[in-house]
Amino acid sequence: MNENENSYVLALKLTPGIGDVLAKQLISYCGSASAIFSEKKGALLKIPNIGEKTIKALTSGSFIKQAEAIIQDCEKQKIEIVPYFHADFPERLKSVNDAPLLIYTKGKSSFPGTKMIGIVGTRNATNYGKQITEKIVEELVSHNAVVVSGLAYGIDIAAHRCALKHDLPTVAVLAGGLDKIYPSVHKKSALEMLDNDGGWISEYPPGTKPDPHNFPSRNRIIAGMTEALIVVEAANKGGALITANIAYSYNREVFAVPGDLQNKYSEGCNALIRAQKANIFTGIKDLEYLLGWEKGESNPAKPVVDLSTYGESERKIISVLEEFKTGLHLDELSWKTQINVHEAVSHLLTLEFAGLVKSLPGKRYMRV
Repeated sequence: MNENENSYVLALKLTPGIGDVLAKQLISYCGSASAIFSEKKGALLKIPNIGEKTIKALTSGSFIKQAEAIIQDCEKQKIEIVPYFHADFPERLKSVNDAPLLIYTKGKSSFPGTKMIGIVGTRNATNYGKQITEKIVEELVSHNAVVVSGLAYGIDIAAHRCALKHDLPTVAVLAGGLDKIYPSVHKKSALEMLDNDGGWISEYPPGTKPDPHNFPSRNRIIAGMTEALIVVEAANKGGALITANIAYSYNREVFAVPGDLQNKYSEGCNALIRAQKANIFTGIKDLEYLLGWEKGESNPAKPVVDLSTYGESERKIISVLEEFKTGLHLDELSWKTQINVHEAVSHLLTLEFAGLVKSLPGKRYMRV
């Protein structure tokens, strides 16, 4: 992705009234971010959820200049800007409907074919919680897994440091700009991550403070990046439970470590298990069983499928979905394939039964 295209993607992100989902829809319809800004008004008005006010903001030109200034700032600070369709965008996060339009990164951000586990918990970690975190990470070594967390006090930083201790890559997802590590006392560990094939990720540009409202958004990235999330300790309210609920909504495997019934920092984990939103975690075998893991092996390769056995319309649908890795809304898919919606639904059902297509929330579909 060239720098000029990045400026248009970033300009979309800055435009009022255009969120991550709508921005990706616009790119899908127009073919690229730059094409959106040169598209005729009449054509833009035909795209669902686009109105006069949004088009006026797009054509103002001011957001392109803001985007270019942010890009220059990132270059000075050696921060990469990675759009959602770039090869370096986290693989699993692409399948999430509300994934960020772009992320800012330092170090490594994508680990294709690698086992990735999120580990989160309370900031007020007990000795028990820290010991369990150590045990979990130690057992992940045989799977060469990547540990993802939020660099916060307590369980998060314990998970990162245990990963570094056992020479596993670890990724910190931050709620502010990458120009300033928060909390600052964890900066040493954060720098060690970059030296150990790990990285930092944020959806916020340099200069953004880690305000409270940013943390729930940050948590969805942790949940989206990983194939499973383990909650070690959590009170009845807090960021760890938010992350667990998001992971559950993304159809990720969620695990919770059971704890002392008299300890308030076990209440959240016990509640997740009771509500059947989390599997009970007693050791690595629970993870291996539910994820189908085998030691020392990467995720299995996809079997080769003979598409010649499918009709022209079904092959056309597969071809388009392979191009748009994050999936497409049914209306967009119909528009791009020139197959009417009712026929497309029928073909998609056939492909879903065959295990070639997966339906996502909000009438979206993606290639498996």
